[in-house]
Amino acid sequence: MTTRREFISLLGGAAAAWPLAARAQDGERVHRIGVLMSNAETDPEASARVGALERGLQKLGWSKGRNINFGYRWNVTDADSVRTSVRDLMASNPDVLLGHTPATVAALKQATRTTPIVFVQASDPVTLGLVTNLASSGSNVTGFVLFEPSLGGKWLQLLRDVAPGIKQVLVIQSADNPSSAGFLRSIERVASSLNVNLRTAHVGDFAEIKRTISELASTDAGVIVLPSPEATAQREQIIELATLHRLPAVYPFKYYAISGGLLFYGADNVDQWRQAASYVDRILRGAQPRDLPIQLPTKFDLVINLKAASAIGLNIPRDVLLLADEVIE
Repeated sequence: MTTRREFISLLGGAAAAWPLAARAQDGERVHRIGVLMSNAETDPEASARVGALERGLQKLGWSKGRNINFGYRWNVTDADSVRTSVRDLMASNPDVLLGHTPATVAALKQATRTTPIVFVQASDPVTLGLVTNLASSGSNVTGFVLFEPSLGGKWLQLLRDVAPGIKQVLVIQSADNPSSAGFLRSIERVASSLNVNLRTAHVGDFAEIKRTISELASTDAGVIVLPSPEATAQREQIIELATLHRLPAVYPFKYYAISGGLLFYGADNVDQWRQAASYVDRILRGAQPRDLPIQLPTKFDLVINLKAASAIGLNIPRDVLLLADEVIE
């Protein structure tokens, strides 16, 4: 078993300074929450997630600077930034750790078997090895699932519902994201039943994405963007390309639709950060992560951007519009 001290020594990092002291002036302990974020600090989506977490904890009696403090690490996307950020957070002796990508949660789990870890926006955590089962992780890890692999097939079916003539679909994925495999298998099964040909492009190679979308521009094609930190960072460019080449596209997060993307179907990721506050609260009050079951999404929303549909010359069928939880005009 690797202790925190051994892990820090192994990585060769000095302890990162925490913004506030470990004990407030009135003597009440200030608990430390370490958070790994794939977003840039200036990203509006990052503000929404962080705001939901902090407001949720505030409602539960935690006040920043009085009895709780946050240590954020931003732009944690590649292997180097994950390694550095985990080292820095562990050196600060956090009381709870929070992560939202498979790579960051896996790295946190490797770094400590004692410090509680709460994950959000996860996909199939049992298959990824983050927990042993959903009822009890059997470890210091617990959290909230946002995606199920079967969503991949539903995204393809949704594309076909809004554009029945689609014969090809480009799947933009991150080969480094272990969650991609489950989505792809689900997409492949539905593609076979719909006689749709699939192509893939790696989100880390934007030139490939640009070239492939350009090749599909004059065909009956669509786009599915799988969740990944890299896709999130490039979402505006991807949306712009799909719109420029008049390709219907479905996206994994609502903020894509708000930013001009055509379709979103899935659970509310920002709300999961609010829900995560309840688990952080319970852990700080003595609960063990292994006693907190993994939470699955219970509500899925369909958001349609009619302005985006108009921009690519697509008329959304009325029966699909009637199913939408939100229509952006």
